[in-house]
Amino acid sequence: MPKVKIKDKHIYYETYGEGEPIVILNGIMMSTASWAPFVDILSEKNKLVLVDFIDQGQSDRAEDQYSQDFHVECLIELFHKLDLGQVHLLGISYGGEVAQRFALKYQDRLLSLILSNTTSYTNKLLKDIGESWIHAAKSYDGHTFFKATMPFIYSAEFYEKNIDWLMAREEAFSLALRPDWYEGFIRLVRSAEDLDIREEIKNIKVPTLIIGSEFDATTPLRYQEEIHRRIPHSKFVVVKGAGHALMYEKPQEFAALVLGFVKIYNAEIKIF
Repeated sequence: MPKVKIKDKHIYYETYGEGEPIVILNGIMMSTASWAPFVDILSEKNKLVLVDFIDQGQSDRAEDQYSQDFHVECLIELFHKLDLGQVHLLGISYGGEVAQRFALKYQDRLLSLILSNTTSYTNKLLKDIGESWIHAAKSYDGHTFFKATMPFIYSAEFYEKNIDWLMAREEAFSLALRPDWYEGFIRLVRSAEDLDIREEIKNIKVPTLIIGSEFDATTPLRYQEEIHRRIPHSKFVVVKGAGHALMYEKPQEFAALVLGFVKIYNAEIKIF
């Protein structure tokens, strides 16, 4: 399994294909495995790099609390070790928060920035959602954790239509998640509590695409609208009929937006 040692921890990553690199940063409950359905399409003409943050997937667990800036420093070291040069950085939800922080510090390493279903500020609502998720995580019970988190992740229509699949996932949670996973999840939630980079993101100058979902209950559209207002010349697209887990509810639309932007991020299209 490909791992590199960074800051005394082993970081897990996967690479596929060749071309301009697309680096994906996971949502808080995700891992590299979450992107399996997208590997072929996203790596057809690009080098795809998937990475697990510390406390995610196959990367090491932390012993102490850290900030999101810790992830940023791990990422830049990973870029150096993999000799990635400039990349297209795609961050979804929690990963989008880290991606914005990365762009603020290392935007010379970016070809473009794609932010999906994310925020630049952990407001009181998000803090309380996080506290409820932490409370459920401390039960170390997959059924309890699933019931507390998943209604925030999917749209109501998707939830109703795919209840059998969701119930299977609930059972998988109860069988697969171990205490160290829950403890790592809690540290990830805590690391986002001080997020407030609203005044800083105006300094992001790289081509940026912001993606939101009509029925996102975790990071509602107004959060992405605010990012769009503040990042100069950013592009903003809303996907109808989807919740927070846009890439699962509308996978073709999600992939089309990502690949389309990667293809034309620096193109000039003249109409007149």
